[in-house]
Amino acid sequence: AMARGCLKLRALRGCYFSEFLHSPTICVSQLTGHPLSQFFTTAKRSTLSSAIISKAKRLNAKYEQFLERNFPRFYVIYSTFFRGFRLLYFDFKEVSGIKRKMAEQALKYNQLPYREMEKLRQFRRDIIKVMPVVLLSLPPFANYMVFILMYFFPRQLLIRHFWTRDQQQEFMEIYHSTRAQVYPNALRNLTKAASKVPDRRLKNKLLQLSNKVEEGIHPEISQLQLVAKLFSGHPLDVRHIGARQMKILSQVMFLTPHMPTFIIRHRLQSHIIEIHHLDQALNVLGVHNLSEDELKIACYTRGLNSVHLNAAQCKEWLTKWIQLSKKLRDSEASLLLYSMVLLSSNYHNSRKSK
Repeated sequence: AMARGCLKLRALRGCYFSEFLHSPTICVSQLTGHPLSQFFTTAKRSTLSSAIISKAKRLNAKYEQFLERNFPRFYVIYSTFFRGFRLLYFDFKEVSGIKRKMAEQALKYNQLPYREMEKLRQFRRDIIKVMPVVLLSLPPFANYMVFILMYFFPRQLLIRHFWTRDQQQEFMEIYHSTRAQVYPNALRNLTKAASKVPDRRLKNKLLQLSNKVEEGIHPEISQLQLVAKLFSGHPLDVRHIGARQMKILSQVMFLTPHMPTFIIRHRLQSHIIEIHHLDQALNVLGVHNLSEDELKIACYTRGLNSVHLNAAQCKEWLTKWIQLSKKLRDSEASLLLYSMVLLSSNYHNSRKSK
């Protein structure tokens, strides 16, 4: 026993005085044989961190109560701003998990379930739009500048996470009204292109279809299915439509028309193929399994103003869209691009007449 004590004392002497001052628990542990650091530094660090976090939460809660009581309008902007960043962060985590799963399982985009495909699609569009605002808010106190931008330009600079419920409906109405302004031009150009179709029988069916829509009649899905194969080649396939029609259709899909023609063509084709793959995944999931918000977003993405429609109306319209889309090949996906106009232009009129 005395020998063991001497050995431990010799080990303690091996610690220089400066080392003892810097890390006393390590030197004492050499003598006692017990890792005392776990009882000191880790516990103190954990307690200090918890105290700081709880104190910060209490101060933040008091600050929010002060704003809500004294500056209610500013508080709405303030809370919406931080809620938006929180939702964007959650989206980022979810998208990271989806990307990781795709890498681990060697999955392609069109092999994912519907909700994961839709999350990736929407997050890509959101992050492109919100990135300038995120970068602007990084420097100290720059978030107050972002508050000003939020107040004056919420629709132009921010995404739906940073909008109030009323703003979401208002801005969706504005975006759709801008999109719907080009619907008549898209129909007229479709009629001109239909006159160039070599197959006389199918040409007449397509002309009848487009003329009825121009007259305010909502078409049947069976009428679109009859002319589907015309959209896999000249002159109605995306690869062959004219530059003017491409710019019109890009506005239908909320894409900027102010780009070179070859870029517009590529973006139109990739986006409509993406919607076709989403339709296939949604057909597997089932339209009836979507929530009301999911139904409205799905209809809005496909050209219909769903802001004031109820869940049953959205489900009816989306079911018919899937009925058309699931029978199309990728080479016929251009029909979906035109169907965003054909199936949306007079749907509200047809609902009123029933």
